[in-house]
Amino acid sequence: MATQTAQVAVETTVTDAVARARAAAAWWAGQGWDGRRRALLAWKRTLAARIEQLADQIRDETGKPHGDAVLEVMLAVEHLDWAARNARRVLRRRKVPSGLLAANHAASVGYEPLGVVGVIGPWNYPVYTPLGSISYALAAGNAVVFKPSEHTPGVGRWLAAAWAEAVPHEHGPAVFQAVTGGGEVGAALCRAGVDKLAFTGSTATGRKVMAACAETLTPVVVEAGGKDALIVAADADLDAAARAAAFGGFGNAGQTCAGVERVYVERSAYEPFLAKLGELARGTTPGEEPDARYGRMTTPTQAAIVAAHIDDAIAKGGRAVVGGPGSVRPPFVDPVVLAEVPEDSLAVTEETFGPTVVVNPVRDLDEAVERANASRYGLAASVFTGSRRTAVELASRLRAGAVSVNAVLGFAAVPALPFGGVGDSGFGRIHGADGLREFSRPKSVTRQRFTAPIDLLRLDRSPAALQRAAKLFHLRHARG
Repeated sequence: MATQTAQVAVETTVTDAVARARAAAAWWAGQGWDGRRRALLAWKRTLAARIEQLADQIRDETGKPHGDAVLEVMLAVEHLDWAARNARRVLRRRKVPSGLLAANHAASVGYEPLGVVGVIGPWNYPVYTPLGSISYALAAGNAVVFKPSEHTPGVGRWLAAAWAEAVPHEHGPAVFQAVTGGGEVGAALCRAGVDKLAFTGSTATGRKVMAACAETLTPVVVEAGGKDALIVAADADLDAAARAAAFGGFGNAGQTCAGVERVYVERSAYEPFLAKLGELARGTTPGEEPDARYGRMTTPTQAAIVAAHIDDAIAKGGRAVVGGPGSVRPPFVDPVVLAEVPEDSLAVTEETFGPTVVVNPVRDLDEAVERANASRYGLAASVFTGSRRTAVELASRLRAGAVSVNAVLGFAAVPALPFGGVGDSGFGRIHGADGLREFSRPKSVTRQRFTAPIDLLRLDRSPAALQRAAKLFHLRHARG
């Protein structure tokens, strides 16, 4: 009975939040492009002015170094600024060509708010990642109910409080609300009647979210896991490639969905690259210090998953170039570089989400692309090469939502670029113009300007009119 009572309380809390958001959404949509822009930029200034305070909150809950938390907020604010300033340009109503059959009509398309958007955020980047949905949904004219990870509830509450302060109107606080708790709160949000739900988290949980939303035909955006590959060509700058692999693989304790987990190196560059990456790994140590290279594993269970992947890789014939099973010393995991790991190993097929990198040699770039694309994930990828032509060609062949050339995670700092994956990495897009449209409903409008010379859209149309129309159709479409 106690469990049932608690569940009812959760459902009521979330349902009430969505109801408040529904009432506030009408006011928010009514503010128009200029009013929403002013409010969003006011919120942006609050986040920027208090970046140190917000970074401290992130650090307290995730364990990441203070500098990394500051960088996360900076990236999030850049996206918020872009969404606020570009929503009108992307979503306003505009004319489109009417075509020959409807030449007597003026045609236009515009994008309207959905209403209320639910956002379920992750713990690894508790500001940058959810704001990729929240900022764009708000800029598109929607109210938002945000469920932060149960590991970072304080960040969610901080963001909502900052919003309420920046938008001091009767309806302001209800336009963006945070509801905290565990998975039961997320499940309740799926069932609460939101007009769209944006989820970031594991693929397994993403499937559960989709199943819950399917009950009410609630559309979803899913950014799930990744097993991103970095390809290193023989002509690449190996020092730069190694630094990028270290940052993408070990940064944030490897807890980055679009980080580097697999590296495929052309054989002639393999040993030099492995030596350079090994040297960087040996010089990197996690810790609690504010200036540590990276911090602890945020969740208590993640270290065990990392350990299992390391053990499996070695058991199947891979070798530990740096670190190994002893590198896992909860809550920390030291950098681990694994080499010649079989492609069916857990360290290659499953998302590790820890500071481990698998480096395997390939005979050529074709094999590198084949192995990179063999994953069921497809979030992002990276290519290092000295040839611009090769970079463009490889980027076009990689099955991923985003590709960085001679860098990793380059797309994360470009607000105009859409972000999202394919396969088990999810679907839908956040960021950029596509992100604004993701949280909008297109509406088409036609207006008849004059009576059509050949009027076919009537019950008593003339056979002669249809004949003339068919002749024109043949001349237009059936001839070379």
